[in-house]
Amino acid sequence: MDITEQLRAFVATARAGSFTAGAEQLGISNRLASKYVAELEDRLGTRLLQRTTRRIGLTPAGERLLAEAPSVLDGLDDLLGAVSEQSRGFSGVLRISAPVTFGEVYLAEMLARFAAPHPDLVIDLTLSDAATDLAAEGIDLAFRIGQLRDQALRARKLGEIGMRVVASPAYLERAGRPAQIADLTDHRCIHDTNHSAIPHWRYREGGEIAALPVPAQIRVNSGRAACELALAGHGITYGPEFVLEPEIAAGRLVSLFPPETLLRIPLHAVYLDGPRLPRKLRALIDFAYEDTRSLRA
Repeated sequence: MDITEQLRAFVATARAGSFTAGAEQLGISNRLASKYVAELEDRLGTRLLQRTTRRIGLTPAGERLLAEAPSVLDGLDDLLGAVSEQSRGFSGVLRISAPVTFGEVYLAEMLARFAAPHPDLVIDLTLSDAATDLAAEGIDLAFRIGQLRDQALRARKLGEIGMRVVASPAYLERAGRPAQIADLTDHRCIHDTNHSAIPHWRYREGGEIAALPVPAQIRVNSGRAACELALAGHGITYGPEFVLEPEIAAGRLVSLFPPETLLRIPLHAVYLDGPRLPRKLRALIDFAYEDTRSLRA
């Protein structure tokens, strides 16, 4: 009999406190679980479990084995999974959540590049500007922009997203260019209401973070829509570089203040805490970390 099956039966039984519960976890019969553990005890020449009519307890040898066996089994699963995935690629489903504009402008294409070498892997991307409940909605990984509030989640910081204040050349020709941030109160402005500080636009002044209350003629909960409105000359907007930078580079929008005077907002990959991180999820987080390298510059 394969010793790994014997160890799995022992660990499941010891953790569950009975052969019945341990067998149910493994999807085998009560009798087979008991047989595996008995064979392991014969192999080792020592008793591992104290059997009573009501519950199963551990002997000193069983306590020592239970302390080490799970990590050994996890390591073996990782090794076999790595060898299998090297030849076949990842499989199954990865359920991802992200803010709408970030998902549309950047993330969807990045996930497509990650999935390309893995034909049996399915990416299920849900875009929402609300903070999704990972456990309730079955989400494997969420991308969050801004300060993290849920301390129960594990997180890896991917970088920081720079902010810009922009307007179209046509608008500036018509309304004039603000010389300083305080002048924004005299202009038509467009708010992306996804930013938590709205109606304040935050910036750096003398090494401190300041917040200017900016009146808006148009409010919209989309960075892309705010960008399109600015492109059409409807006013000045404040938004993330990943949306605005291509338009700035093409000359269709003008960046009004030096980037270093504006805030940088953290970007995290967050996931549920647990004893083991699936290999495909770990690989995706590593891929995202490398792909967003420019955000750490």
